[in-house]
Amino acid sequence: MITLTVNGTRRSFDGDPTMPLLWYLRDELALTGTKYGCGIAQCGACTVHVAGRPARACQLKMETLQGAVVTTIEGLHPTGQHPLQEAWREIDVPQCGFCQPGQIMQAAGLLKNKPKPTDQDIDTAMNGHICRCGTYPRIRAAIKAAAEKQS
Repeated sequence: MITLTVNGTRRSFDGDPTMPLLWYLRDELALTGTKYGCGIAQCGACTVHVAGRPARACQLKMETLQGAVVTTIEGLHPTGQHPLQEAWREIDVPQCGFCQPGQIMQAAGLLKNKPKPTDQDIDTAMNGHICRCGTYPRIRAAIKAAAEKQS
């Protein structure tokens, strides 16, 4: 039995220990904000926080998560009012929106560690998050706007 905390709620899992966290979140807990993109940790669509740090859920096996604290996009803020979520809406970042939960979770990790990131900090942190629609300039603008709101 694997016990972990997801979005503040203690959960138990007694299934296949090699199941990726992504499938546990989506299929077992119905937390579908975390997206399946590539399945090989290259696109960033499945990014969640584990122990407060961004991680790719498609590659994390349940057997490695005993006692872990996981936060998904649904748990970032109970009513969607995290400064990043607000900035994303105000700046109209999403086009198709598929990659945006992973983008926001990665950006939240960045702002936690660097409350006033430079363009280079943003580019480095967000590297490897693919947006097929090419909304990168709006993503950067939203991260900067959220940083201002937090200060």
